[in-house]
Amino acid sequence: MRDGRGESQSGCTEVLLCIVDHFEPQVGRPAADVSRKRLEDWIERYPGIAGSHRDFSGRIPKHSFFYPWDEFDAWEFERLSAHCADGWGEIELHLHHRDDTDQTLRAKLREALEAYRGFGALSAWPDGRPAFGFIHGNWALDNSRTDGGRNYCGVNNEITILQEEGCFADFTFPSWQEFSQPRTTNSIYYAVDDPLRPKSHDRGIKAKVGRTDASGLPIIQGPLIPSFGIANGRPRFTMDDGDLASYRRYTPERLARWISAGIHVSGRPNRVFIKLHTHGAADANRQALLGEDLDRLFADAESQYNDGSCFRLYHVTAREMFNLVKATEAGIESVEEGRDWILPPPQSATVAVSDRKVGSTTSFRDTTCTPTIERNQG
Repeated sequence: MRDGRGESQSGCTEVLLCIVDHFEPQVGRPAADVSRKRLEDWIERYPGIAGSHRDFSGRIPKHSFFYPWDEFDAWEFERLSAHCADGWGEIELHLHHRDDTDQTLRAKLREALEAYRGFGALSAWPDGRPAFGFIHGNWALDNSRTDGGRNYCGVNNEITILQEEGCFADFTFPSWQEFSQPRTTNSIYYAVDDPLRPKSHDRGIKAKVGRTDASGLPIIQGPLIPSFGIANGRPRFTMDDGDLASYRRYTPERLARWISAGIHVSGRPNRVFIKLHTHGAADANRQALLGEDLDRLFADAESQYNDGSCFRLYHVTAREMFNLVKATEAGIESVEEGRDWILPPPQSATVAVSDRKVGSTTSFRDTTCTPTIERNQG
């Protein structure tokens, strides 16, 4: 049979599920004790949810925390990195910045990478350089938002800078109802920078099986699917952008829509990439996610899309999702082989939760790297 894009499709469909979190304990700029309680609440409750779920390979759902460098707090980061080192997730880079230049942006990225790597939180390229996934604050990648008289970036060659500093992929989009939203939707592609103009991610070169030398920054998009709801008793057209929030609660119908988006590497439509996003530290969102929604999402995905014959579910992190894009391009059939195809797990991730008893109190964190770093006020 052929899918809606005219590509041949046969056999079992592999569903790769990833949640990328704009994880901001300091949202709203509360007192330090409030942001720390938010973080501790997540660390305390998430293992009880994730530990009860398994994908086709027997792996738990690991969270991808995109922690904001502009809100960096050493106490928070140490706690979060320990949580991830125990097998519950991985940390990548989130950054809100304004009115920057090539030089000032590079300085911020290098400071962030030094700090994050000091905690063993990042992966590394084969040549030893730190590797990081990226989400741009305020949806403003490559200077693509200047609306409302504000500048949420300032750097037209940001895509080039990210690549040169070690970024393996951008996970910002979709940005529904923002000017930064690319014309390209429901896709995995490479953005080739025009250093003189903003929004070079508007279009790009599609990821494709057999093409392993595409230039540009990989853009791994989440779903953007039309849907209908009810508002004030009347049908209302909207777009489902894969946001998990207190005001966009999870439902089984949403999961079906995300599957139907069919985001894949061209030539391999039966390997579907589902990248969802959230702001999981915010109070209302956190209560929805940890109270019910994540457990329901994982349970539905396992019951409906993991029968082993028609569907196989795989929980993946942002790093693993990038690796699987590259592995798919190279024709690798095995998801397990593709998880660490180019980039290995972070330095501190010494053991997977699936390799030990759930609920173990043993810590596998490397405690030799605990630098003291002052919060960046920029």
